[in-house]
Amino acid sequence: MARLRRTPPHELDPEARALYDRITAGPRGGFMVDPEGGLTGPFNAMLLSPPVGDPLQELGAAIRYRSTLTDRARELAILVVAGHRDSAFEQAAHEPIARGLGFTEEQLQALRDGTPPALSDAGEAAVYAVARALVTAGDLDDEGYGALGERELFELTTLVGYYTTLALQLRVFRV
Repeated sequence: MARLRRTPPHELDPEARALYDRITAGPRGGFMVDPEGGLTGPFNAMLLSPPVGDPLQELGAAIRYRSTLTDRARELAILVVAGHRDSAFEQAAHEPIARGLGFTEEQLQALRDGTPPALSDAGEAAVYAVARALVTAGDLDDEGYGALGERELFELTTLVGYYTTLALQLRVFRV
């Protein structure tokens, strides 16, 4: 059962309402809004502390819409985190995106199970290996460090940290 009430926008204080407006007007649009206007997923909790929630949602937007990671690499890494953290919300939100990018049901099941999916692209296999090492060991050996370019590695470690944070918040607030 959810621990946090979804507050309709007309009940928000001005600071939270301004954040609500930034979230819903951004590239995510109204996707994370329930029929009563409350925010779903991790965004509802961000309204509790706009000074923290706003930079957090902006980080998520940067990762999703402004990084150099390919769409497939990004969704692959998100689903590695979601599978490792057993984050049903993140799986439900990102598996359809991954399907639209060509991921198969077998690959998605492997990601849910924490087992290596069959990936024919060497770059995606490297992203999987690095993301998996980050969620399981919290570090990379020299081979893992060298598997990607430094910019891609920075963006990927940031993505893994961000989605790990969301998975924790989703679990604590029972989203």
